[in-house]
Amino acid sequence: MANKAFKYRIYPTASQRELLLKTFGCCRFVYNHYLVLQSERHTAGETYMSRTACNNDCNRILKETHPWLREVDKFALTNAVYALNRGFQRFFQHQGGYPRFKSRRHGRMSYTTNFTNENIAVLEQEIKLPKLGRVCAVVHRQADAAWVLKQATVSMERDGSFYVSILYEYKTDIVKSEVNPSSILGLDYKSDGLYMDSEGNCCDMPHFYRDSQKKLSKAQRKLKHKKLRSNNYYRQQRRISRISRKIANQRKDFLHKVSTGIANRYDLVCIEDLNLRNLSNKGFGNGKATLDNGYGMFATMLGYKLADRGKQLVQVDKWYPSSKTCSRCGKIKPMPLSQRSYDCTCGLKLDRDVNAAVNIKNRGYEMYLEKCA
Repeated sequence: MANKAFKYRIYPTASQRELLLKTFGCCRFVYNHYLVLQSERHTAGETYMSRTACNNDCNRILKETHPWLREVDKFALTNAVYALNRGFQRFFQHQGGYPRFKSRRHGRMSYTTNFTNENIAVLEQEIKLPKLGRVCAVVHRQADAAWVLKQATVSMERDGSFYVSILYEYKTDIVKSEVNPSSILGLDYKSDGLYMDSEGNCCDMPHFYRDSQKKLSKAQRKLKHKKLRSNNYYRQQRRISRISRKIANQRKDFLHKVSTGIANRYDLVCIEDLNLRNLSNKGFGNGKATLDNGYGMFATMLGYKLADRGKQLVQVDKWYPSSKTCSRCGKIKPMPLSQRSYDCTCGLKLDRDVNAAVNIKNRGYEMYLEKCA
């Protein structure tokens, strides 16, 4: 079994918007309430309440003392309790920090509801949701008839736009394809673009952030002249969020198209296992370019798209000297960043990024064969 989600833009009416905001607020209240309760139990030396105990307490006690919690979707409140429980589980397993309180003014607001008794449906240009009824939506794709609808997550971005993500479960019989040696690609990361591949093709990614930086900076300067927490202040914040969302959407759209093209064409793709956060803070002067090209997002997209097609993504160790090694004879020599061409005593003369991509391809194929042996 596998899961896949489709995200749709929705346009609620004024009354539906009011109910959505109320649901966000109720979920935030329940989450913060049980965070306080669990913290107090921890301070008193008592054990943490299980998610079932918290949910039962919410249904039997909290809703009695706060009747307005009954006005919203009950599954949304249950999932808020479960989300807090997952946060504590990650904390106990040293996979994350201690859960923090949710703020009304900061961050993305969302809630998750479950599918039962046909309470969620994706129609032609509408989406049916619990308590809300039919909401106008841009339905750009439909799920296969055999897929099982599991849940829906409604969210409001900081610019005031609403979205719903519909999660499906489906049976998958992915057959891993045989790797053709002529259908292997190596990718070397480029901070001023996106990558250089082993065939000598450079992906020149547009600089969406830097192209919109002047407009974004102007909007941010205007925010400084607004009275803090006034209506004009929050209105200007939404303008800034719209600009940032457009930049993110442009970047995501470009990366989706590039990653889909590679996944359709090649059987095995080899990349470096890079820590981009550290790379952007190394003081090389390319931090903004590193954060702008979204290489980490690209690698994630490439991974799941190849997996869906029964193909392979191999990550070569980041300490492998791909730039210093000759792709013909294997000789290793120092390569300062200022030297853009790899000249070897064996007669090889090649662009340093292409040479590195070829080495990543060869090393990745070796790792694949070792894994299959």
